[in-house]
Amino acid sequence: MEISGRRILITGGAGFIGSHLVERLAPRNQVVVLDNLHRNALAQTDLVDRFGVELVVADVMDAAAVRTAMRDCQLVMHLASIAGVDTVLRNPSRTMRVALFGTANVLEAALELGGVERLVDFSTSEVFGRYAFNVNEFDQTTLGAVGEARWTYAVAKLATEHLALTYYKEFGLPTVSVRPFNIYGPRQVGEGAVHHFIDRALRGEPLEVRNDGAQIRAWCYIDDIVDGLMLTLSAPAAVGHSFNIGNPRSTLTIFNLAREIVRLTGGRAEIHFVKRTEVDVELRIPNIDKARDLIGYRPRVDLEEGLARTIAWYRERLLTRVQSGP
Repeated sequence: MEISGRRILITGGAGFIGSHLVERLAPRNQVVVLDNLHRNALAQTDLVDRFGVELVVADVMDAAAVRTAMRDCQLVMHLASIAGVDTVLRNPSRTMRVALFGTANVLEAALELGGVERLVDFSTSEVFGRYAFNVNEFDQTTLGAVGEARWTYAVAKLATEHLALTYYKEFGLPTVSVRPFNIYGPRQVGEGAVHHFIDRALRGEPLEVRNDGAQIRAWCYIDDIVDGLMLTLSAPAAVGHSFNIGNPRSTLTIFNLAREIVRLTGGRAEIHFVKRTEVDVELRIPNIDKARDLIGYRPRVDLEEGLARTIAWYRERLLTRVQSGP
């Protein structure tokens, strides 16, 4: 799984997942990050200065910038997209355009430049729709009604999966697609439930749970996601496939997630239920047999350990803010 001596492009590399991938790859490789810095988790690290990471501030919609950043790269991890349910609901058109045209820019650049030995496209578990129990990569994907903003992200990501794999089948470009399931961990930015709950619990503020909190998720710690991504970048058997990457062992409802975080933070934060009318995913649990059998993926961090690590990071960050003053 170790990768060394390579030049690697990570689009969206300044984001939550991207910054952890940079952290894993930068010590032994030349890493180029292309990002518009809309969500900049990389700024919470010294990775750019410490390892000489090349940061290209540009948008994946800029085909020329993508081509320039990819020059001489052997490996490409394409993470750049609009992220977060609330952001998608506010920007459904842009969500689709960034996914479709941005991915096309990345694939075209790789094809034109040549020399790309592996290109991993980041998809989403949302392609399985509202009810996804023990779903595997061979199950039929299910999308919601046309015109429902929630599904613009899913339908665009499913299209990019097809696009990436057609570039493999038609042009021989070695592509892989990844479907991540509910990632959490240190440096998470945006609208994730774990990030929201921990931040508010540490501040003693009420945790806001949508509706009755009965929605079920399988949560996957960031280190396990990065392990899966490293395997998709390096395992010969990965090419031409889509993979579920997640941790089905770490499954519980949103309400019980909130209760667990209150317990682990040692606080007395209240849990408030907030009525929301938009479409939500009620059940999302992956089957990861294909990833285990083909590329050797095995998540190692169970939920309590992952939450404890994440809480410790947020607590230290909050303490540093308090000590540094306004």
